[in-house]
Amino acid sequence: MAIHVIRNNLSRFIEKRLQAAFTLRYSTEMLPTYKTLIISIPKPFIYMVKLNRPQKMNAINLTMWQEFKECFQELTVNSDCRVVILSAAGKAFCAGIDVQGMMEVGQNLAQHEDIARKSKVLESMIQDYQDSFTAIEKCPKPVIAAVHGACIGAGVDMISAADIRYASSDAYFQIKEVDIGMAADVGTLQRFPKIVGSDSLVRELVYTARKYPAAEALKSGFISSMLDDEESLLNKSIEVAENIASKSPVAVQGSKISLIYSRDHSVQEGLNHIAMHNKSMLQSEDFLNATMAQAIKGDPPIFSKL
Repeated sequence: MAIHVIRNNLSRFIEKRLQAAFTLRYSTEMLPTYKTLIISIPKPFIYMVKLNRPQKMNAINLTMWQEFKECFQELTVNSDCRVVILSAAGKAFCAGIDVQGMMEVGQNLAQHEDIARKSKVLESMIQDYQDSFTAIEKCPKPVIAAVHGACIGAGVDMISAADIRYASSDAYFQIKEVDIGMAADVGTLQRFPKIVGSDSLVRELVYTARKYPAAEALKSGFISSMLDDEESLLNKSIEVAENIASKSPVAVQGSKISLIYSRDHSVQEGLNHIAMHNKSMLQSEDFLNATMAQAIKGDPPIFSKL
């Protein structure tokens, strides 16, 4: 037992030195750069993805659709990333789809006269947009959405794919698509009903496009915390992200994968899936070290990158 305690204390010392080096390295090295997103690392192993079109209330244009998918695909394979915080610059989280971009889509469609050709173009475009937000689910790192101000249309599609949703008290959500003559097609109709417990409320929000304030979203379970302002919202998000980042990435990422699989399959299929997963993962050093720390009531172990 004494040897284990010494080893664990040494590991914690080494980890502190590594975290200091990590912070220094990423304060001097250039992070991935995008035209519509800002990437930062507020704490070791925590990446913040910030929507950055504040002058357009972070409305999503073609570039943002493409960069969003690219960003989350990169984070998926980045072993330095254990948790992602999704936030936004400016006074609003997201105003939905950029209308100017939709006009450009209309101009492209005008090049085709036949409905089959137009439909093929639209189907490909919609699937590309869907893939941008599905990238949040495919990323095994937990994603915390920190929402302030307006979150409209595609913004709701986006955060419905996140793992955890927090909002400031001034936030509101709006499934706006019916007001522009369309059914939401990028994830809200598929994910939102599985988050909110009331089918009646879901249909009301979808059919009326009314505003859905943070206090109501908290009561109905769409968000799990409502904070006073944007500062406290980000502080809370970072605090929770630090907690998650301190856990075994084998356990956390395996849990996310199983949660999403089980949501979309039967109970037995979910049980079979986690059994297949854990027959390998229970042989990881993370399980051994965490179990030993619990048994001796010692300091939490330090987990290596995954």
